[in-house]
Amino acid sequence: MKAAVVLLSGGVDSATTLAIARDEGFRCHAITFDYGQRHRFELESAKRVAKSMGVGRHVTIPFDLRAIGGSALTDDIPLPMDQDPDSMSEQIPLTYVPARNTIFLSFALGWAEVLGAFDLYIGANAIDYSGYPDCRPEYIAAYENMANLATRAGVTGQGRFIIHAPLIEMSKAQILQTGVRLGVDFALTTSCYDTTDDGAACGRCDACILRRNGFEEAGIADPTRYVS
Repeated sequence: MKAAVVLLSGGVDSATTLAIARDEGFRCHAITFDYGQRHRFELESAKRVAKSMGVGRHVTIPFDLRAIGGSALTDDIPLPMDQDPDSMSEQIPLTYVPARNTIFLSFALGWAEVLGAFDLYIGANAIDYSGYPDCRPEYIAAYENMANLATRAGVTGQGRFIIHAPLIEMSKAQILQTGVRLGVDFALTTSCYDTTDDGAACGRCDACILRRNGFEEAGIADPTRYVS
């Protein structure tokens, strides 16, 4: 089995992405990032998801993006609440973390090169939150090209890096349906940006609204514990 590195946040999208990579025959290694995010409960969820799916190795990389701020997830900026889902993608949201996917993919690329893996999986999605510039197909293609120009493995012909973004054109409902088909236990996942200490979801942030609506549209029972 070929190895793949999967970016795993502990949310619905990354858990489904991990399940897809496993279903496509890869021996999966998961990488999670402790970057100073306010929704730290997702780190515990990532551990649970990785364990439930039997990944080869799961590493958590610590660094602190609060030092540069610029996002409601890492800075003293109020989280958007109770927004209309139809208006969420009209502008780049306050929850955008500057250059986050570029930073994440760079760590994952370095680890993949060490592991001898040439396949990286990311749960980027251009339908929900289409305002995120680093979730677009053009970005994924550009990063893949860069990965093959910037690594020893790429320039010496050991292999070609491929950045897989299997969810990029799926709706949240389609992602959930795919995950259920592949055996993902969504009760282990966390989407909320403002959980309580014991992991209950606020029910009001953008991530909670999209999650709730996705489960409803997919016709799947939502296992999330919501505060409201």
